[in-house]
Amino acid sequence: MTPLIVGGGPAGAAAAITLARADVLPHLIERTSGEHDVVCGGFLGWDALALLGRLGIDTTALGARPITRLRLIAGKRRIEAPLPHAAAGLSRRSLDAALLAAAERAGAEVTRGVTVRSADPQRRRVRLHDDSEIACDALLLATGKHELRGVARPLADRRDSLAVGLRAALPPSPARQAALADTIELHLFDQGYAGLLLQEDGTANLCLSVSQQRLTAAAGPAALLAELANELPTLAERLGPDLPAPISAIAGVPYGWSAGTTTAGLFRLGDQGAVIASLAGDGIAMALAGGIGAAEALLAEGPDAAEAWQAGFARRTARQRRLAEMLRHGAERRLGRAALMALLRLAPGLITPATHLTRTH
Repeated sequence: MTPLIVGGGPAGAAAAITLARADVLPHLIERTSGEHDVVCGGFLGWDALALLGRLGIDTTALGARPITRLRLIAGKRRIEAPLPHAAAGLSRRSLDAALLAAAERAGAEVTRGVTVRSADPQRRRVRLHDDSEIACDALLLATGKHELRGVARPLADRRDSLAVGLRAALPPSPARQAALADTIELHLFDQGYAGLLLQEDGTANLCLSVSQQRLTAAAGPAALLAELANELPTLAERLGPDLPAPISAIAGVPYGWSAGTTTAGLFRLGDQGAVIASLAGDGIAMALAGGIGAAEALLAEGPDAAEAWQAGFARRTARQRRLAEMLRHGAERRLGRAALMALLRLAPGLITPATHLTRTH
């Protein structure tokens, strides 16, 4: 059996490690040539940490910052509560590099700096940037939020609800170190939210999810950040006098979507298989679980297991995606935010069951 994995993020690398450990050596193709950051994924929940441990990744050795508290801020209102289990902050640059190195050590063939132009799932072939083709028995698609011609996600009916993800790194500062120590901070605002946490190098990872309409109205990411700094006092304090640059962006994020169907031999992993709202902080765990699960299904039943596995994964993640969508839509609306903050102020203990219900099991 010759599995081909397209994409070297957490989902693709997890699949590669799982297959290689079973002596089925996959070929993984990653379009970037070196370590890099991506827009989403700096938060590792306890479920993600458990899955990474299963894959042999020691996040403490990588310098991951412990996170034990959640702080929700909506304007001048704030709620703080302990997380039910320890989480961590780690850059995707470090995480992805460690996972790909583990895949290579396990025996997977990893090719970097090569772009896959298209895929033909019926013929089980992919075409590379130089027009050469690679054949495979099973194709594991793990290209994240980037679509691949021939196997693009069917999102035409969701165009009006797609979000935009933004990311910037804030340089180390004593004020941010003190404010964000052991804490993930979520800032809620109209049509979006922002998350802040410390990374292993002392920088603060700032990620935002915002509607396309609000980003367009603000005339771009930098103008949006300036607008939010005027609107949100605590976020302005975290940003400091200088707005961050550069700002990375990814458009068309279909929160709540899942691939309930596929074709024989095609396994959709990570954001190509299911997308949970980043507010829930469970995207990495879902990607890892999908990569491991798809590889195990392939090992047990061969390429024809793809259809049953894909439908099952969509069912198993449906509850957490639905709850995350409810929280997202509530947080992005003024009345919903007010009700959410009032409820959590009266009963902060509700944060624990909410975080458990959006975890990957």
